[in-house]
Amino acid sequence: MKKHSARVAPLSACNSPVLTLTKVEGEDRTRENVVGTTDAQSAGGAAGAESGSSRRRLHCCIRVTTVQVRKALWGVVMVMCVCSSWAGSTQLAKLTFKQFDAPFTLTWFATTWNCLFFPLYYIGHLCKSPERQTPRQRFRECCRFFGDDGLTPKVFFTKVAPFGLLWILTNYLYLQALRKINTTDVSALFCCNKAFVFLLSWIVLRDRFMGVRIVAAILAIAGIVMMTYADGFHSHSVIGITLVVASASMSALYKVLFKMVLGSAKFGEAALFLSIVGSANFVFISFVPVILYFTHVEYIGSPADIPWAYLCGVAGLLFAFNVLVNFGIAITYPTLISLGIVLSVPVNAMVDLYTCEIHFNTVRLIAVFIICLGFLMLLLPEDWDQCIIQLSTRLRKRDEPAEGNGEAGATTGLNWRGRARTSMSTFAH
Repeated sequence: MKKHSARVAPLSACNSPVLTLTKVEGEDRTRENVVGTTDAQSAGGAAGAESGSSRRRLHCCIRVTTVQVRKALWGVVMVMCVCSSWAGSTQLAKLTFKQFDAPFTLTWFATTWNCLFFPLYYIGHLCKSPERQTPRQRFRECCRFFGDDGLTPKVFFTKVAPFGLLWILTNYLYLQALRKINTTDVSALFCCNKAFVFLLSWIVLRDRFMGVRIVAAILAIAGIVMMTYADGFHSHSVIGITLVVASASMSALYKVLFKMVLGSAKFGEAALFLSIVGSANFVFISFVPVILYFTHVEYIGSPADIPWAYLCGVAGLLFAFNVLVNFGIAITYPTLISLGIVLSVPVNAMVDLYTCEIHFNTVRLIAVFIICLGFLMLLLPEDWDQCIIQLSTRLRKRDEPAEGNGEAGATTGLNWRGRARTSMSTFAH
């Protein structure tokens, strides 16, 4: 059985996943078994070998197709869950500020929920893994992600604390933007973070240059300018747009720096990292909401006036969103997870249309459309142009009339048999 170990870069509360798959043991052994079986069947006779090979190929095709269909179905579920959790947290945060105008306290409260990542992962480990480890053993094994010495104070302050700070800034700026402008504009503008990731990766990480992604980045920037123009460059809207663009920039910086400093992480390592971020937030940042309370910057009359249901709802939806974004690769494709984020924009637009006074003029609609279009263009794979060329070549060959029917008829069986073997062999790999 072929095994894979998924590696994932944990993101901020508003990011799309960056995922890579690393193959481990199991693949070579499978190929050896297939070769041995083929040799045994060929010794029994050509007809039997061809029949057995055809059955194996058919079984392999059916199995692969079943796996792909299952992942696609799970992808539909994931798209709906990601979209609903992200749009729900945004809308609920907007409602929360009407009763509890404290964005930093809400950010601190929601980030503290990250402490649940590793315990939930360990429960899944006990249910799925045949080799069960104690919490301490699993913790030590996951700590190897930080280096041979594990999680030392030096590693914490150099490799964990900066990402925790970026996490706080991303969420705080996003929530501050919700206080200034509507949720549709905020969710649409935040989609620009993927364009910022590409630009930073191209400059800092020397990633491959792609013209289509440059076009997508230009569309994102044009969308930001048009969104500002749609509100007439009022100071209130300009501040809100600046805040959400700054949040998207912090999100992109988090993602690129994580890839540059820490690389990629397995599920357990990602869960541990996020739990450490949540724990550090609770231990080292708890004094900030207290100071803001006594200085009346984020003041609430009494604890009884705090809408705990709204706070827990926002924190729970953000936690669910992060679980889906960071660990959804286990059951579906990363592109489908990212698609759920961009679909939250029309969902927020529909909610805003019926719950608040928002004017969807032509400029705003065009701005939202080109930002979402740029986001979708950034989801294209690196070899998308080659795939299109190959597809057009195949379609052109199908349209060409067959020539030399007499010669083709004499060698029809041989040619089709060779083609079948070549295509199946390529498909199997």
